[in-house]
Amino acid sequence: MIKSFDFFFDFTSPYSYLAHKQIRNIENQYKIVINYMPILLGGLHNLAEIEAPAFIPSKAKFMIKDCKLFAEKLNIKFKFNSHFPIHSLNLMRGVLIAKKENKTSLYIDKFFDACWKDGLNLNNQSVVNKILEDLNLNIETFKLKISEQKIKDELKKRTKDAFLKGVFGAPSFIINNKMFWGQDRLEFVLKEAQKN
Repeated sequence: MIKSFDFFFDFTSPYSYLAHKQIRNIENQYKIVINYMPILLGGLHNLAEIEAPAFIPSKAKFMIKDCKLFAEKLNIKFKFNSHFPIHSLNLMRGVLIAKKENKTSLYIDKFFDACWKDGLNLNNQSVVNKILEDLNLNIETFKLKISEQKIKDELKKRTKDAFLKGVFGAPSFIINNKMFWGQDRLEFVLKEAQKN
């Protein structure tokens, strides 16, 4: 039986990017299926009544150093985005659109890299449009679809469902009804996946 785990993420989270890069290696090395679970981190923080570390100056300063430290250790190309925080609402809705177009994996790769490898300003619509073009996604159709109520509701529901499962931050992982938080917990996720 092929094992799987849920990966809860938001493009605005640099730690989600670091997890994503490790997960790509896990997918290639192990027979594990990754269920990509887009959420809105800001909405999740509101539900959990948590203030995002990025908005606490002392934590934000540490976070930049911490991400660079892990990226270097893991040999992951990383640049802390000078346009942070990234307003990811429409980008996360876009994951749901990409899924319907069978482009989930490529969409996630492109936007994570754009944000945390290339340091692009994803708050700028023209930058986002260029990436959508590279993905062969029609820009006008994309804009219309992310404005549809059913897409808005689906992302809200996914975020609330994650919260109800105990998720309070990103990245988070759920396997065998156990929740792990943080990109540095993937080794424990793997151990759990290898259990019979």
